[in-house]
Amino acid sequence: MKEKFDKVIIEMKSVQSSDDDTDKMELITEGRFAFEGLRYVIEYNDSEATGFEDSVTTIEVISDSMAMIKRTGKSSSNLVIESGKKHHCHYETPYGDMMIGVYTHEINNQLDITGGTLYMKYTIDINSSYVSDNEIFLKVKKVI
Repeated sequence: MKEKFDKVIIEMKSVQSSDDDTDKMELITEGRFAFEGLRYVIEYNDSEATGFEDSVTTIEVISDSMAMIKRTGKSSSNLVIESGKKHHCHYETPYGDMMIGVYTHEINNQLDITGGTLYMKYTIDINSSYVSDNEIFLKVKKVI
């Protein structure tokens, strides 16, 4: 069964910290939101502002402890975010594809059928070498 998407406004703040640098990004964009069974789907078109122009990001929240972030289009990736676990995930860059390790510290899922918030905190490594700590704060609000 295909989800019925509602039009939403998505407010996203992301923080990426490494040993010597911190990058912050804030984005407010229109997107799509659906609820089916026990999972929520948040989807938006990426732009030059996110660094992934001509791509679509889909965040599928499967439970209070697991989400998947999938990017398709010009750039693609598929990250599994699962609280207390490490997953090896596909990540595409302009320089080639690679596998990255994603260890999730925390997920706070406060979504319901009207929208809500989602927080994810995870660490990324390549070949077990630390790359960055990442936090994503999402707020989803249906457009009336």
